Amino acid sequence: MITIKNKQECCGCFACKEICPLKCIDMQADEEGFFYPSVNANKCIECGLCTKACPVLNQSPPQKPIKTYVIINSNTEVKEQSSSGGAFSLLAEKIINDNGIVYGAKFDNQWNVIHDCTSNIEELYKFRSSKYVQSSINNTFSQTETILKNGKKVLFSGTPCQIAGLKKYLRKDYPQLYTVDFICHGVPSPLVWRSYLNETLAVYKINSDDIININFRDKSLGWKKFSFALQFNKKGQKKKITEVFYRNYYIRGFLHDIYLRPSCYSCPSKAGKSNSDITIADFWGIQYIYPELNDDKGASLMLINSSKGEALCRELNSHFKEVEYQTIFQYNKSIEQSTILPVDKRKRFFKGFGQKKVSSLVIELTNFPLSERIKEKIKKIISW
Repeated sequence: MITIKNKQECCGCFACKEICPLKCIDMQADEEGFFYPSVNANKCIECGLCTKACPVLNQSPPQKPIKTYVIINSNTEVKEQSSSGGAFSLLAEKIINDNGIVYGAKFDNQWNVIHDCTSNIEELYKFRSSKYVQSSINNTFSQTETILKNGKKVLFSGTPCQIAGLKKYLRKDYPQLYTVDFICHGVPSPLVWRSYLNETLAVYKINSDDIININFRDKSLGWKKFSFALQFNKKGQKKKITEVFYRNYYIRGFLHDIYLRPSCYSCPSKAGKSNSDITIADFWGIQYIYPELNDDKGASLMLINSSKGEALCRELNSHFKEVEYQTIFQYNKSIEQSTILPVDKRKRFFKGFGQKKVSSLVIELTNFPLSERIKEKIKKIISW
């Protein structure tokens, strides 16, 4: 029976819940909004499958990638919709063209972040671009297993701990399964995201049904100066709010690490421990390594971690440039290093959470400049 005594020992991957043969594990949210397993001891038969499926209790050794590439999607529209260079879409389109299924994170109709799948290239836009919220895996692990047993190809994308959880859940390798994770900064609380979104909707006097799109990585001001963008209908007119990342309260709090999941500060799946086939990421530092590709519209890193990943990469209709791992590591430390826990600020945030607005707490804890706060208030008064 799996028991969580220290919340840093659970990454919320849902593998224990999914693998339980008697379905006696529920995932329940705590006061911070993160999900943890709760076991019905009266139903549990002590089979031990839940502990065997846990990627925190059963960590793989770290590994370096076989090869590392820079890749840029030639489709301008796709690249614009993507967080970086559009590498995910290249992989996803290949699998779908092979009659496969692609899993990834998207928004549901209430703008919560969930894992879901598609076999339609036209729907891939829903899965593009980073969502800075921990997604709910739901039953996608068991769905994936069923699809694999039917012989179809699957591309499953997610955080390193989600990929590690899927691998532990499956307990065997499937040649038609391709796993893709990304260099992860950490996952914020779904409850904090929902609270912030509700605050924002109240400011602009709209509801979630009025939202057209949310983008955490809007490139209107450039890739390196990405923005939080909210598009919505109001009184029959389309509106768009765009706030550069350091001016947006939610993104600022995320980048200051004050509401990440406890396990993120000691990630069990970094440094290749997830056993993903491919890791994708922003190619930070490209201006120093490949300045000729530095157009501020986005470029992707692609770390090849397995022979299967390398074979898939070779089938992509795209141009690659190889780069040394140690060269890119100096600009992308999060490949191997976990986020440092800001003990005092995190405690203060969650002590005030629910009593104060998310924006107010972020202002207090991140030294948000007064001049910027005034600019934001004036802009809202003028615009709305």
